[in-house]
Amino acid sequence: MKKFFDGVNKNFGFGCMRLPMRDNEIDIEQVKNMVDEFIAHGFNYFDTAHGYLNERSEPTLKQCLTSRYPRESYILTDKLSDFYFHSQEEIRPLFEKQLNCCGVEYFDFYLMHAQSRRNYEQYLNCHAYETAFALKAEGKVKHVGISFHDTADVLERILTDYPELDVVQLQLNYLDWEDSSVQSRANYEVCVKHGKPVIVMEPIKGGHLINLPDNARKLVDALDCSPANLALRFAASQTNVFMVLSGMSNLEQMQQNISCMEHFEPLSERELSVAHSIAGIIHGENIIPCTACRYCVAGCPKHISIPDLFACLNGKRHSENFDVSSYGKVLTQSGRAGDCIKCGKCERSCPQGLEIRKLLQEVAAQFE
Repeated sequence: MKKFFDGVNKNFGFGCMRLPMRDNEIDIEQVKNMVDEFIAHGFNYFDTAHGYLNERSEPTLKQCLTSRYPRESYILTDKLSDFYFHSQEEIRPLFEKQLNCCGVEYFDFYLMHAQSRRNYEQYLNCHAYETAFALKAEGKVKHVGISFHDTADVLERILTDYPELDVVQLQLNYLDWEDSSVQSRANYEVCVKHGKPVIVMEPIKGGHLINLPDNARKLVDALDCSPANLALRFAASQTNVFMVLSGMSNLEQMQQNISCMEHFEPLSERELSVAHSIAGIIHGENIIPCTACRYCVAGCPKHISIPDLFACLNGKRHSENFDVSSYGKVLTQSGRAGDCIKCGKCERSCPQGLEIRKLLQEVAAQFE
């Protein structure tokens, strides 16, 4: 791994947005086991945000990580999310609340969350960047950066406006590398141009690069390589990438990912060719590219579990043996697709830029 920041041991990080659940509660004991396994193999980078898992991610890290390990033994990243502040005066109290929730006195990285043309003006008007740099000067933050979901021209503007930013977190995977809406490659190249190290989020596209179509899976099997291995190593193979995050939801997933990242090797030319071939196959399958981040669910006035309904539609589109009763199982804890009032809150919060209202109409037509 190219050394960008002191204290970062390896190039694989624990994303804490998709933690293991039991009876709709976070499985604390399993998270403790995952943290222990992660650290035992020499990894030490953890990523969270105040809103993750309905504000339960930060306290879980306090319970499972920060109260159990010395502060210097791990790297902790948190984020400033737009829906928690509307003025500069609200930022510092929120920041102090985040420190308290996590049980720490400082963050190693503090990111302006999910920056895009939609919310950048809010951060400017509230002097959010300036506040974060002041926190850095006070020693409460070691590095200030952004997480980003938009086109390369917007990223170019932000990095030009704030050249003192330390790092950029990007959605980067081989499915989105040449995608015209996500612009993984174009955004990555902007970071290279500005000399900004990259943290990768969504390297397996919310599971889309693990649950492959049969014809794509055969290509991976011929490499004697797992789909997760191929996806993680694609992201980590990019020169300016210093950290690849994975949102692991059980201990087995973590162990599998550790096995391929502990002794990381960049993709070979053959593996890279297979990755691009798989991307072509998936794009041809017309799969809804939802990553199940669940930002859309948090603001839905009808409590529709949008990612789960999209998973049903994907399953019905692409499998003759799809069990349509799974739609009914989702509805036991969710509103129906047909309940959508088309307020548009979901689309404003979707990092993938999906036309959610239109897609929900298709879900309703197929299942209701």
